[in-house]
Amino acid sequence: MADLLVDDLVVEYTTAADYKVRPIDGLDLEVKAGSLALLLGPSGCGKTTLLSCLGGILHPTSGSIRFGDTDVTTLSGTALTEFRRHTVGIVFQGFNLVPSLTALENVVVPLRAVGSSRKQAKERATELLEMVDLGNRISHKPGDLSGGQQQRVAVARALALDPPLLLADEPTAHLDFIQVEEILRLIRRLASGDRVVVVSTHDSRMIPLADKVVEMAPILKAEDRPPECVTLSAGEVLFRQGDRGELIYIVDRGHMEILREHADGREELLRVLSAGDWFGEMGPMLGLPRTATARARDDTALTAYTTRVFREKVDSDAIAPWATPEGEAVS
Repeated sequence: MADLLVDDLVVEYTTAADYKVRPIDGLDLEVKAGSLALLLGPSGCGKTTLLSCLGGILHPTSGSIRFGDTDVTTLSGTALTEFRRHTVGIVFQGFNLVPSLTALENVVVPLRAVGSSRKQAKERATELLEMVDLGNRISHKPGDLSGGQQQRVAVARALALDPPLLLADEPTAHLDFIQVEEILRLIRRLASGDRVVVVSTHDSRMIPLADKVVEMAPILKAEDRPPECVTLSAGEVLFRQGDRGELIYIVDRGHMEILREHADGREELLRVLSAGDWFGEMGPMLGLPRTATARARDDTALTAYTTRVFREKVDSDAIAPWATPEGEAVS
């Protein structure tokens, strides 16, 4: 049985604006075999960065990651490739299924890549799809499956080589309320036996299922950051209701939807913001969680400001703080 042990892990990089960011600074983590660990926190807090380090995709600045007897941070070349192939399974946030292949064929791909015969690969893929309750959908292509079904195909593909370490990046991000429940039950079931499952999420509904919860937050203080440009594709979420945030945003181009998320999974559209509108000020200024979700309606460009810089802009531009141009606070 292999435990996961992270010791004094640091990841640091320099942005285009020439300031240093440490999304991970001295992190210690121990996850026992058969356990589910959650990396909990808002976008930009280092969750995906940590998953990338655990999976051998990103090399940290310092510190060590051990999985069983393997020191992941010392691997390179063929040894690193073998670790990624046989030890780690990754469930990507965007599913990353091949749209032209059926569910069965998507799961067969990694099996064929390691030399399994067509018959062996098909039998194993069928077994995995049945395990995630998709035995009757194996000949369907991703476009014919719901979001929850596509996510289950992605899980089956990640399990193809029976990896003892399973990493999932925001597995509920694109799912509706009912689909989320299905995926939560599946993830909890997978964290058993010798397998370690590590999940990054902002979704607090997963907390009761976890054996360990790691709350993550950006290390860089917001007041140290200059204004920065943020670009979003249509449908991309900037922050979610309940997230903690330190930045205030002004729309430069495109449109942002401000949504209220209800407990039953419904979304209520509060308003659509366009160029010149600003939002997100109440959370940073009052130390409150975000009270709504902000999502790009189309391809959108924003400028992000710290509270201090936004106040300076308010003073210089004679903008009244604490309210959006329509007169209602949005955090």
